[in-house]
Amino acid sequence: MKNNLQNNKALEKKIDWQSIKKELREKLGNDIFESWIKKIELVEEFHNYILFSVSTRFIRDWIVSRYLDQILQTIKEYKKDLVRIEFIIKNNNETEISETNISSQNSFKTNNDNVSFIKDSYLQYNRIDPNKNFENFITGASNKLAFEASKKVSNDIAHYNPLYLYGGVGMGKTHLLNAIGLELKEKNKVMFISAERFMYQFVKSIKSNEMVKFKEYFRNTDILLIDDIQFMNGKEAMQEEFFHTFNALLDKNSQIIISADRPPNKLTRIQERIKSRFSGGLVVDIQNPDYELRYKIIKSKTEELKLSYSNKVIISEEIQKFISTEIKTSIRELVGALNRIVSFTRIYNKVPTLSEVKIVLKDLLNLTENKVDIDTIQTIVCKFYKISKNEMLSPRRSRYLVRPRQTAIYLAKMLTSKSLPEIGRSFSNRDHTTVIHSVKTIERLRKEDSELNINIDSLKSKILYNKENEV
Repeated sequence: MKNNLQNNKALEKKIDWQSIKKELREKLGNDIFESWIKKIELVEEFHNYILFSVSTRFIRDWIVSRYLDQILQTIKEYKKDLVRIEFIIKNNNETEISETNISSQNSFKTNNDNVSFIKDSYLQYNRIDPNKNFENFITGASNKLAFEASKKVSNDIAHYNPLYLYGGVGMGKTHLLNAIGLELKEKNKVMFISAERFMYQFVKSIKSNEMVKFKEYFRNTDILLIDDIQFMNGKEAMQEEFFHTFNALLDKNSQIIISADRPPNKLTRIQERIKSRFSGGLVVDIQNPDYELRYKIIKSKTEELKLSYSNKVIISEEIQKFISTEIKTSIRELVGALNRIVSFTRIYNKVPTLSEVKIVLKDLLNLTENKVDIDTIQTIVCKFYKISKNEMLSPRRSRYLVRPRQTAIYLAKMLTSKSLPEIGRSFSNRDHTTVIHSVKTIERLRKEDSELNINIDSLKSKILYNKENEV
């Protein structure tokens, strides 16, 4: 990336960014300027677009969504032939291309750019990520057909047209669309856009009387990749335009690849003729990953993380198998679980136990608080401290009863959504102030008593991961 920037240093800057910033301060006000615009740095100016940098993705996203119109209009007063603005995230001498821009080795070249974009639009619609390719897409029985169909399309354009991939959230649909775009972008005009962005540009083009440009750019692409087509519901006028764009691309043998979360016949509020066109190509279902695929993904990602952190990340075989067994909904959640465990390892500088992993991942393990009831908490705490439930709920204030009772109240507050009065009623109609006192007492003691702290973590694990209702 740094080499790309250095190679273009020869292009002389033509605009005075400081003067433009002064103008933006006047237009947007001092507060907005100091909070956001001031953070934008000019990296390089090319013959038809400008490259800016900001320090974080959050700042980039905030500026893009709220102020980029005004920035573009102001700069165009100085640079009439401006086509687009791009952002990179630049922090601690490390540069990362913004997700809204071209992410490839040729992203800063001003010629031979085969990625189509809407002229005068500052949002770059290509979202191709060089890290999401066919080589690092892990296959199994659930996604093998989708993978092979995507490879076939990349080698033989219009062989399956359209190619329609559908599956649940986090199953790898976007990864495959991205991989197709990467394979074809060098020799073809590729447009990779979400259905939401297509709708946004359609509405914007109508408002600005630029429908001719809209039609021209979308209908002259060689490869059209549309993600999450299910969001293109309603909006009859927009669907009408999409239908004609779809037909125009098919007529010129352009390749269309579509992803969705459901099959064509299950799409809601989308015209029947559009659904019919989708069904006329190859429709492939990406199913939930089986255990073998989940385990392959966990093993692969663990090895990647070891390389990233110089082998300082240690995740035991037991934990890898546990994650692979328990998290079945999506690949994205699988990787997210692994990232949480890595964060735990780095923050506490220790390898987590299986008990700790269960607590860290409790929401992903479908162990939500509505499955935890106060009666279960009381039963497990009583068994742990070897007292009866009648003793816990009695008015007696013996020390051997008070601590378990306070612990149970504390866990009821932490692990359920019950109100303080509701918790009090579950403990023999105790007042809510007693509940507050118990919670504060345990919170204080946890800071002072390491043994109590370990006991409460152990109880949490038993309560949250009580699969066989072992009480």
